[in-house]
Amino acid sequence: MVANNNLVRQRRIREKIKKVSNGRYRLSVFRSKKNIYAQIIDDSKGKTLISSSTLDKDVKSKFKNTGNKDAAVETGKILADKAKKKGIKKVIFDRGSYIYHGRIKALADSARKEGLEF
Repeated sequence: MVANNNLVRQRRIREKIKKVSNGRYRLSVFRSKKNIYAQIIDDSKGKTLISSSTLDKDVKSKFKNTGNKDAAVETGKILADKAKKKGIKKVIFDRGSYIYHGRIKALADSARKEGLEF
């Protein structure tokens, strides 16, 4: 039942995002127990433009445990740097069914601090 509620919430949020996106890219986040994944998606083409996760060599080499806020902060920084190099400045944050707290918030704040606007 809980998984079904999460899917319903995720679909509802994604539909709202599509209505207000105005052609902007979507920053989608997925969180597991051990890792966090973020990707910037062009919904009009259905393509992932940039991705970053705690499984990247840069992040994994710095942290013993990648399921914490510090690793999420580093992932957000790396994602924002990659976006700058591709010329992406504005995105819409898609947190899925996750609440804006903990690792999700840490990733978003670090990406914002590095120059992504959302």
